[in-house]
Amino acid sequence: MVEETLLGVNNLIYPLFIEDGNDIKTEILSLPGNYRWSLNLILAEIEECINLGIDKFVLFPAVKEELKDVTASYSYADDNYYLNAIAVIKKEFPQISLMSDVAMDPYSSDGHDGLVKNGVILNDETLPILARMSIAQAQAGIDILGPSDMMDGRIGFLRDSLDHAGYSQTSIMAYTAKYASAFYGPFRDALGSAPKNGDKKSYQMNPANKREALIEAELDYQEGADMMMVKPATSYLDIIHILKENFDIPITAYNVSGECAMIYAARQNGWLDYEASMSEMLMSIRRAGADGILTYFAKDFAKFVKNS
Repeated sequence: MVEETLLGVNNLIYPLFIEDGNDIKTEILSLPGNYRWSLNLILAEIEECINLGIDKFVLFPAVKEELKDVTASYSYADDNYYLNAIAVIKKEFPQISLMSDVAMDPYSSDGHDGLVKNGVILNDETLPILARMSIAQAQAGIDILGPSDMMDGRIGFLRDSLDHAGYSQTSIMAYTAKYASAFYGPFRDALGSAPKNGDKKSYQMNPANKREALIEAELDYQEGADMMMVKPATSYLDIIHILKENFDIPITAYNVSGECAMIYAARQNGWLDYEASMSEMLMSIRRAGADGILTYFAKDFAKFVKNS
């Protein structure tokens, strides 16, 4: 009766990794229980999740090295398997909400989220590339764009580009406060998207900074973001809370790979009760103010709820 916070499967968004090919189901060693799927098998996985009550997914592409270049041109190529997968998934399951990833790093030979020249990330020169990528994804049928690149001004640039291209109904979930975190390792293993040189500290946020998150959020809000995300989640609960208190649009949080991997490792070693610790971690994110949570726990949590 007096419970203050409600956590349900409807609050969760399930990240899935896809690669080109057939009959592929490759487990990510640093993220046990999560896989890189080919399109023909990911359809069955999505259907199973729908039957558990999950209807929101975010799709990440694992791209072969030979398709990568400096300008990430494969991201909007006509023969891009990721764009084809979006179209097939939305045709097969029109009732789901499908979210994309917008950034150069899966397609870039440099492994950075922005265009690199002489070791420097060129913010403004990156924006047209992200716009072409976003329009291609919207054309394929994506519901929610997830710009994860952290380039300044990209939300307004993408919103204008989408509107002019006739995709005013495509939503933008801005990665607003994305920190230069140590918890991204298993994700980069899954996609092979680690930077070839340097790090991402010049465009991702300093973990020491809190007020800066309000500045980033105000910019994204004014530029037209429909939702704002904090990444990672559990080490930045205060950031989730402060954005929720100051803005009137939905706040989401990414319970990232390293956070989930810690619980997976503790389960394998018998150190923690998996279902209890998973549920408590998700509840903490929800209690901090997240309306939606991207989490690799989504399917396991849905099974737990159904069984209990």
